[in-house]
Amino acid sequence: MSEAAKSKFTSGLLLAAAGSIAFSGKAIIVKLAYRHGVDAITLVMFRMLFAVPFFIAMAWWAGRGKEPLTRSDWLGVLGLGFSGYYLSSFLDFLGLQYISASFERLILYLNPTLVLVLGWVLYKRKISYRQGVAMAVSYSGVLLVFGHEVSLVGEHVALGAALVFSSAITYAIYLSYSGQMVQRLGSLRLAGLATTVACVLCIVQFAILKPAAALDVAPEVIWLSMLNATACTVLPVLMVMMAIERIGPGLTSQIGMIGPMSTLTMGALLLNEPFNAWTLMGTALVLGGVFWVTQTPKVVE
Repeated sequence: MSEAAKSKFTSGLLLAAAGSIAFSGKAIIVKLAYRHGVDAITLVMFRMLFAVPFFIAMAWWAGRGKEPLTRSDWLGVLGLGFSGYYLSSFLDFLGLQYISASFERLILYLNPTLVLVLGWVLYKRKISYRQGVAMAVSYSGVLLVFGHEVSLVGEHVALGAALVFSSAITYAIYLSYSGQMVQRLGSLRLAGLATTVACVLCIVQFAILKPAAALDVAPEVIWLSMLNATACTVLPVLMVMMAIERIGPGLTSQIGMIGPMSTLTMGALLLNEPFNAWTLMGTALVLGGVFWVTQTPKVVE
C-alpha cells in the first residue's frame, strides 16, 4: 500500500470513529438539556433551527450542476424527510425523557436488524437462520438492559423504550425506501434535502403547539442545542460521508460500533448513569448480534 493510500485509509478510520462518537453525543446533550426544564417539542425545534442553514447549504452544494428535482423526487424527499428525520428525531427526544442515554443508543443500534425485517415484509427477502440467531442475540441484550433499567428507574422505562424503538423503526423505513433516491440524487444531496424538510416540520410543529413564551429557555438550553446541531448532527453527517468515500460503507459501519460504548462512557462520566456488568453484558450482546447480521448477506434468494 502506497503512502497516499495509507494516509487515505487512516484518515477514513479516524473520520468514521469521530463521526460515530459525535453522533453518540446527541443523547448526552439532550439529557443535559432536560435538566433545565425544557420539553421535547422545544428542544428538537432548537436543534433543527440551528442545523437548518447547514443542511440547506449541503443540499445546494451537492446539487450544483445537477438536474432539477421532479415532482416525484420532491414527494420522495418530503416522505423521507418526514419519516427518517422529523418523526425519528421527535420520537427519540421524547423517549430520552424516560430512559438513559446508553439504553437509547443500544435500541437505536438495532437499526440493521429492523432494515432486515422490513426487507422481508416489504420485498419478501428471506432472512437466513444465521441472521435470525444474530437478531435474537441483539434483542436479548436490549431486554437485559431493559430489565435492569426497570429495576432502577421504574415503569416509565417501558414508555421510553417504546418511543425510541419507534424512532428506530421510522429511520429504518427511511433507509429501506431511500435506496433508489440515493442512486438518483446522491447521498449528500438527499440527506441535505430530507433534513431540511425535517427542520421545517419541527419548527412548524413548535409554532403550532407552543406559545411564543416557550422560546424563553435557560441559556444552557441554547448553547447545548447549538452544540447538538453542529457537533452532533451536521459534522457527523459530513465525517461519515467522507469516511465512506475513503474506506467504504462496510468498514465505516463496523467502526460505528464504538458508538454505543462511547455513549455508555459519556453517560457514566457526565450523567452518572450506571456502568455495571448488566449494562456491559447487554451492550456486548447487542454489538455482537448486529456485527453478525452485518457480516451476512442481507438478501438470500
